[in-house]
Amino acid sequence: MPADEISAPLPGVSFVMPVLNERAYLEHAIESVLAQDVDVPTELVLALGPSTDGTTELAQRLAATDDRIRLVDNPAAHIPVGLNAAIRASRYATVLRVDAHSELSSGYAARALQTLERTGSANVGGVMHAEGRTPFQKAVARLYNSPVGLGGGAYHGSSQEGEAESAYLGVMRREVLDEIGLFDESIRRGEDWELNLRIRQAGHRVWFDPELSVTYWPRESWLRLARQFRATGAWRGELVRRFGRRNGIRYFAPPALVLIVALALVLGVLQLTGVLGGVLSLIASLVVYGPLALYMLLVLAVALAPGGGGFRQRLWTLIVLPTMHLSWGLGFIGGVLRGARDTVDASRLGTRNTPLP
Repeated sequence: MPADEISAPLPGVSFVMPVLNERAYLEHAIESVLAQDVDVPTELVLALGPSTDGTTELAQRLAATDDRIRLVDNPAAHIPVGLNAAIRASRYATVLRVDAHSELSSGYAARALQTLERTGSANVGGVMHAEGRTPFQKAVARLYNSPVGLGGGAYHGSSQEGEAESAYLGVMRREVLDEIGLFDESIRRGEDWELNLRIRQAGHRVWFDPELSVTYWPRESWLRLARQFRATGAWRGELVRRFGRRNGIRYFAPPALVLIVALALVLGVLQLTGVLGGVLSLIASLVVYGPLALYMLLVLAVALAPGGGGFRQRLWTLIVLPTMHLSWGLGFIGGVLRGARDTVDASRLGTRNTPLP
């Protein structure tokens, strides 16, 4: 890109959205973007991966009806590659990332621009509020919104405004993105955390504003959820390999659970075969089975807690919470030991979604 384009983007907002197999969600996501009321020009740049569910054809039809929608190709299908392609094709001074599985609340963009100006930040984000339709998706959404499910990051429900480690989606100054070099395309998941790390290292501020709210629709099936969390865990493990202690302590809880489960299985075999017995077996049981029993009680308490929904949703909670933790933990351990390598989020490939009402 020529230097004059980089140094002088036009006043306005460029919404950027990587898209792959999102036919069920794309139209609602686009509607929430185009409905944003701001006093500057806007555009929506969609980075289209090689979808197999009709997403590309839908995007083309929508673009034909509104000249604010622009399309770029993302043949690699990787999120950071698509984001960079959309950003490079964008024209305006503020870049607002949107996810095809999300919907912006009314007034989101206007509030974000105000917060960006008021705080002097380089990136601003808000709350990711998960919603669901089926009992399974509602169970997942409830855990997304709970510190027990995803570890208590600010954007999962904090009410305290202030500087942050990262920002969900993100409303970013284009000049800062150009300064630090856009998203790292070698990172398939967790690319937003790494980008915000570089933003902060460059001396800029990342800000959390709880008044900004985005509706997020989680994966619709158990297998897709497990695949998503395994890939996310693997890339967090890769980030730990690259950046060490800059990663928060909460990221190490799921792999600790995986290790406890593995130790429990080994201990059980040793006890059943008579290899381990007596006082040593009792001590080992307290050390290994104790934390596992406490975790199982925690899962049960979460499922039975007020607000847990109907019977089917509560049953799914008993399955979903360990699935999230164990899948993420297994991926994390693999990512730390051997790197994430070419791990992709297989939950986004070849999907068949039920359209939103």
